[in-house]
Amino acid sequence: MDEERALYIVRAGEAGAIERVLRDYSDKHRATFKFESTDEDKRKKLCEGIFKVLVKDVPTTCQVSCLEVLRILSRDKKVLVPVTTKENMQILMRLAKLTESDDSLEKVSEFPVIVESLKCLCNIVFNSQMAQQLSLELNLAAKLCNLLRKCKDRKFINDIKCFDLRLLFLLSLLHTDIRSQLRYELQGLPLLTQILESAFSIKWTDEYESAIDHNGPPLSPQETDCAIEALKALFNVTVDSWKVHKENAVNLLSNVPVSCLDVLICPLTHEETAQEATTLDELPSDETAEKETVLQNNTMVYNGMNMEAIHVLLNFMEKRIDKGSSYREGLTPVLSLLTECSRAHRNIRKFLKDQVLPPLRDVTNRPEVGSTVRNKLVRLMTHVDLGVKQIAAEFLFVLCKERVDSLLKYTGYGNAAGLLAARGLLAGGRGDNWYSEDEDTDTEEYKNAKPKEELLKPMGLKPDGTITPLEEALNQYSVIEETSSDTD
Repeated sequence: MDEERALYIVRAGEAGAIERVLRDYSDKHRATFKFESTDEDKRKKLCEGIFKVLVKDVPTTCQVSCLEVLRILSRDKKVLVPVTTKENMQILMRLAKLTESDDSLEKVSEFPVIVESLKCLCNIVFNSQMAQQLSLELNLAAKLCNLLRKCKDRKFINDIKCFDLRLLFLLSLLHTDIRSQLRYELQGLPLLTQILESAFSIKWTDEYESAIDHNGPPLSPQETDCAIEALKALFNVTVDSWKVHKENAVNLLSNVPVSCLDVLICPLTHEETAQEATTLDELPSDETAEKETVLQNNTMVYNGMNMEAIHVLLNFMEKRIDKGSSYREGLTPVLSLLTECSRAHRNIRKFLKDQVLPPLRDVTNRPEVGSTVRNKLVRLMTHVDLGVKQIAAEFLFVLCKERVDSLLKYTGYGNAAGLLAARGLLAGGRGDNWYSEDEDTDTEEYKNAKPKEELLKPMGLKPDGTITPLEEALNQYSVIEETSSDTD
């Protein structure tokens, strides 16, 4: 009945009546996402009628009401089949100011029309394969980039930027060709990076150093939405560059070659270095050696390097562990990122080792018991999800410089057995990667407890059938094999 009444007014009424009836329809169906199949034909005809109104010279308020209803109806894929035409796509693109002209966005009264048109295009492109093909033919991605350039430095039109970015994300998600076009032809990387910098109000003081205003206001909801959409689009644009496939801001870093991730840390300035020296001077002499990591002006500093970005990633990882669900989607990307950073960059590894595996003092409780980051990661080493337990074990193994004895010290043999078996290291040794040698960090508590800890030792069968430590058993079999190879 609603569609029938609206269709009658749209076909025969004047602009004021059309605006009123469509506003009523929009208010009633704003939260409707499932539609009755019995009224499908009426909704199709209503869509067609709305497009006919949109090409007429009607007031802006009437255009907005038309677009709001069209956005609601475009949630129904079946309705879109007859109305998704090149002509109708061009109507929406014109209303959204998606052109190749250099005309600036001056008429504030047109902004609601632009936003609603972009919303309609998002729904239509997402729900219609025909619209996805037409977007290529109409060069929609290039026109979206052109609109972004017009509004990138104007914060009062964040809604336009947000839905422009969302549509750009959808196009780059659905078409690999558009990802390549954005990356090379349309210069999408610098454009999207500038959008992010604008959202975060970033001011660069050097090539890799930005001025941080710790007292600045938090991002508004609109700025947050823009940043999220820009990150999603950036991920799509970069995802094929190095053949890595994951999600969100952490996952965007996963697309960056690991050799380039040293930009996440940077040396302190002369002023900051002087401040760090003062901070260390204020520590008691017996604590200075253990305080390589200090908090300076709300910034995490380690060995003269700003580690704030790595610290944020570490906190993010712990929050994902505490969430207790969706580990494969939410936790493994950040764990993988931190693992590769640690493997490639010594300062990052040493900082993370300092935070995750500090000198061992609690030698009475099992490694998986407790609330520290180490305890949480050790519990994950026996998780039911194979991918989760593998990456958790790999992260700790890398922090231990892939030394079996060091890993066992922090995790226990039972928790580490899966990783060691997979790597053929049950008898001890170390992994294939080379790491610098550090000084022994064993605490007095651990040194005193170490002789009492060999309650569980890997065992094996000797050739005569008796049980012996695994390493000794393997050595005896090696001797037998060598002897056999010398005989005819």
